Amino acid sequence: MSARDRHHARVRRALEKDGWSVTHDPLHLRWGTRDHYVDLGAEQLLAAERGKVKIAVEVKTFSGASAVEDLQHALGRFVMYHDVLARLEGDRVLYLAIAVEVREELFEEPLGALLLENSRLRLLVFNSTTEVITAWTPSPPTAT
Repeated sequence: MSARDRHHARVRRALEKDGWSVTHDPLHLRWGTRDHYVDLGAEQLLAAERGKVKIAVEVKTFSGASAVEDLQHALGRFVMYHDVLARLEGDRVLYLAIAVEVREELFEEPLGALLLENSRLRLLVFNSTTEVITAWTPSPPTAT
């Protein structure tokens, strides 16, 4: 299991403030002979008649020498976890948690905007100071 991201606890608290129950810390996935660990698993009871919404959250700080290399690494993990989750827990939606500053630096630029436009990933954007979720891209899932 890899080390926790420095924003891990902040994202967990932001999810809890937003009404999510963290059910897994980390969310363990086993595919073949390999173990994988998504940072957080959470669910939210929306209404008794609508059921639960389940998400998985991979937290990334983007603190390396190159924001683009950090993005490449995060995308690789996101794609791998997305595909494994689709097979093991098809009702759980994966999000990449990033700080507001990362969204401004990477995802309001052409490359990041293209990734979002092409639905390559889903973002959970949080304020690392107030520990509040400021945006979901696209909107968070809802129970049906």
